[in-house]
Amino acid sequence: MDQALTLRIDQLLLGSPVVHLKSNTAYALEAQQTLEHKGKSRVDLYAEQAVAQSSRLKKRGIHYLVADAYYSKSKFVSPVVKSGLNMVGKLRIDADLQWLYQGDYRGKGRPQKYDGKVNFDHELLRFHHDGILENGEEVYSEIVHSKTLKRPIKLVMLRWDVNGKKGKALLFSTDVHLDAMKIIQYYKARFQIEFLFRDAKQHTGLVDCQSRKKEAIHTQTNAALSALNILKIEDRLGKETSEESVISIASWKRKKFNQHLMDRVFDDLELSRNCKKVAAVYQHYSDYGAIAA
Repeated sequence: MDQALTLRIDQLLLGSPVVHLKSNTAYALEAQQTLEHKGKSRVDLYAEQAVAQSSRLKKRGIHYLVADAYYSKSKFVSPVVKSGLNMVGKLRIDADLQWLYQGDYRGKGRPQKYDGKVNFDHELLRFHHDGILENGEEVYSEIVHSKTLKRPIKLVMLRWDVNGKKGKALLFSTDVHLDAMKIIQYYKARFQIEFLFRDAKQHTGLVDCQSRKKEAIHTQTNAALSALNILKIEDRLGKETSEESVISIASWKRKKFNQHLMDRVFDDLELSRNCKKVAAVYQHYSDYGAIAA
């Protein structure tokens, strides 16, 4: 399946949405409260959630976990990789990386593993040039060793020069054989979860729970995210497509309200929606006030 798991920290919630790459949209998989546990940091809890879900994810063909730079820590990456998932993430632009030694064994002592620290500005020729993106950013990649993550990684460096201002960004994957362009695609897809949380907050009541009980909060948040998933699925079924498309959750919320109101009115009037005139009115006013497609 062309999907990737993404992580996002949102105040009291740790969300783990699944991004469907073909349709370029995110669906909520699970939301857990980041409750304090003695002797465990937040990163420990985040790693535990990812590991706990790894089996069900792999059964569905999901093998890549995408997260932002906050998660680029050995205490998070190591248990995730050990669970059988690979991670795609972002590094600091001053990340401490080492070249892997490619020379022959000299026959004395321990074989040399590394060939010095990576210098991004003066050793560009040691990288493989993978091409140029539509926005003009140049893409370079190479397999290097990360001292922070304590493992070899596939490093992808994006370089740009806008109005004389040069900059770069460093992405990585623990799967050293993953294509550089795929790494970029996976990481960009992570931003779809921002729309997921935005829509859930604005339209399906993600932050509307007034209870202090953790069980009630858990039910509220997961119900809000599940409702959003159902609306997205219904939208795709109606359009009969799995490709990328535009969806307005505000319009779907308006449509569902209209239908609920008409259901109550028609039931009180004992009007059957099997009647052609009633069905036509029901269909027409379902989209009343919604944004046109």
